[in-house]
Amino acid sequence: MKKKTDSYQHQGLRRQLILELQKKGITDKNVLAVMGKIPRHYFFDEAFLFHAYEDKAFPIGDGQTISQPYTVAFMTQLLGVKAGYKILEIGTGSGYQASVLCHLGAAVYSVEYVKNLHLKAAEQLNEFGFSPTLFWGDGSKGLPAHAPYQGIIVTAGAPNLPQVLLEQLVVGGRLVIPVGDHERQKMYRYTRVSETKFEQEIFNDFSFVPLKGTFGW
Repeated sequence: MKKKTDSYQHQGLRRQLILELQKKGITDKNVLAVMGKIPRHYFFDEAFLFHAYEDKAFPIGDGQTISQPYTVAFMTQLLGVKAGYKILEIGTGSGYQASVLCHLGAAVYSVEYVKNLHLKAAEQLNEFGFSPTLFWGDGSKGLPAHAPYQGIIVTAGAPNLPQVLLEQLVVGGRLVIPVGDHERQKMYRYTRVSETKFEQEIFNDFSFVPLKGTFGW
């Protein structure tokens, strides 16, 4: 396998991207710092390297995309990750979001529905030294065997809120999930304030690929 490089040009493009994210309202310094360190182009085929630092989503095959950098930053900021947190990611995709969470010091569990993407992400993340625990399967049901979690992040658009995910949060834990139709979704953050109560917050419109599985499309 050809060794990937992180050139001065890549680093310069990444710095420009971070400035763009700040202008768009990302304020979490830890999230910005981590995204400024991770070579996002590692998660792209070589022919598309310089698309990696444009603030847009990009196809990664099997009908899936690597999320727009702003979306990754916004969702991670909403999640409020701290070192040592156990985080569940639903939708491993390229592995980029998982790498951001790992760099923030989280213990990351990530589930991918598409086997080909799961295998590719596992290879990529291992090669780059990231160490999330990866699973292939129906992430719409969460991962109850490893619950509870301080945070759950869903990187695909759900038709409604899977209640089963809320049940896998610790008190004080947060679920960040886009909910809507196939075209547009609102970003929701649910915080578990007690064993039986949850606080709901609703944020801007986004557009994700559909969540697959039992509680997806």
